[in-house]
Amino acid sequence: MGKSSQSSEPTTANTGPAADKGNGRRQKVNTSVAPRGTLEVLSQREIEVLTSSSGSADHTEMFETFRRCALAVLNTGVEEDDASALFARHDDFRIDCTRRTRGLKLTLHNAPAAAFVEGRMIEGVREHLFSVLRDIVHVGTQIENTPRYDLSDSRGITDAVFHVLRHARVLDPDLRPNLVVCWGGHSISRHEYDYTKQVGYHLGLRGLDICTGCGPGAMKGPMKGASVGHSKQRHRSPRYIGLTEPQIIAAESPNPMVNHLVIMPDIEKRLEAFVRMGHGIVVFPGGAGTAEEILYLLGILMDPDNADIELPLIFTGPASSAAYFEQLDEMLVTVLGDEARRYYKVIVDDPLRVARRMARGIRDVRNQRRRTGDAFYFNWKLKIPEGHQLPFEVTHDSVRQLALSFDMPVHERAVNLRRIFSAIVCANVKAEGIELVRRDGPLEIRCEPTIASALDRLLQAFVEQGRMKLPGTTYVPSYRVVST
Repeated sequence: MGKSSQSSEPTTANTGPAADKGNGRRQKVNTSVAPRGTLEVLSQREIEVLTSSSGSADHTEMFETFRRCALAVLNTGVEEDDASALFARHDDFRIDCTRRTRGLKLTLHNAPAAAFVEGRMIEGVREHLFSVLRDIVHVGTQIENTPRYDLSDSRGITDAVFHVLRHARVLDPDLRPNLVVCWGGHSISRHEYDYTKQVGYHLGLRGLDICTGCGPGAMKGPMKGASVGHSKQRHRSPRYIGLTEPQIIAAESPNPMVNHLVIMPDIEKRLEAFVRMGHGIVVFPGGAGTAEEILYLLGILMDPDNADIELPLIFTGPASSAAYFEQLDEMLVTVLGDEARRYYKVIVDDPLRVARRMARGIRDVRNQRRRTGDAFYFNWKLKIPEGHQLPFEVTHDSVRQLALSFDMPVHERAVNLRRIFSAIVCANVKAEGIELVRRDGPLEIRCEPTIASALDRLLQAFVEQGRMKLPGTTYVPSYRVVST
């Protein structure tokens, strides 16, 4: 994408609530920043869209999405998982795009001071800011609202996912399979976080790169651990890929280890990007979002059309997390049947074993891709159920109408259960979901008594273990489970 430069020294405006010990007020920054190698970032048409004062409603919405994602990136390092609170605290933040002879300049007004050191934007934050610009503009001008992609069709959606990833330059045809996707919660204990680093370290020693949801907690730890393993092995070009989407990024700002940030259009395309790119998946303890990711993958692997697909899946955590995985396993088996256990392996308190098993599994992936002629960098042969691909709009009615019955095929059951967890995530951390529950009350989840009981037990365990919100914050359930 090219590096960027700051065209002027920032000035600080001491506005907002108390936070800075030096003057008792939170500092905000005004500055300008411009990319080098502009033609690698934006075309003239894209610049026109961003700088036009009379754009269409779609362009106005796109720019507001960019503003919010930019604010989330500038908020990196701040412990917070309430998107609505972030937007309210920085309602005076503005970012203007100005056309220049060589391309584009961004002017920031009232930006969070945490993104700056000695008056200059932190380099990693600056890279992430222009990654946001690249992806939001590309999706808004080349993917959405264009005849090129049919986003109501499974093949069209997969094609769009591929082109977003290719445009972000994270698909490398010259690399052998080595990308481990790590899932887990942003709200985890220190002991669990340290364990994720140990696993990442052993993965890094084996030359395996890391892809996560880009946020804190279990999304940051494996990258930190892998960086040490990579350094010991003198791995010169490690990849720490962070995949996020506009609705979640404010609650999970990119962690500083991410060196390839990609903003996917929505949660469904983000999840598809994980499983198309990844060669193996490690799941650490987490909350509703982690359960959503697990069910997304099981809904794919349990589909008969994917019977020959190799994709190793390991659940792991320290000894203190053993009960978490027992509860998770109980819910999965109750709802999806004993067959579900065929697709994952639980390894407790053994980072070395996790890494060794993952490395062997990825060798099997490589051999399978060679046999079938599938690409190493993008799993085209994987069939993803349409219910996993089409965006699920969270409303009280849409959640209430989700069917969860033992009469449904098991992979379809997994699809709808994934949507339930997606709705809970939305209500917990996304601005529009928080407002929906605040205005109209908790989401109502209806299902058969056996399923309802298993689901309620797991969710209650998440609440008791503090996995629904960051430590120190009070969680008020955004849902209620009803037996039908």
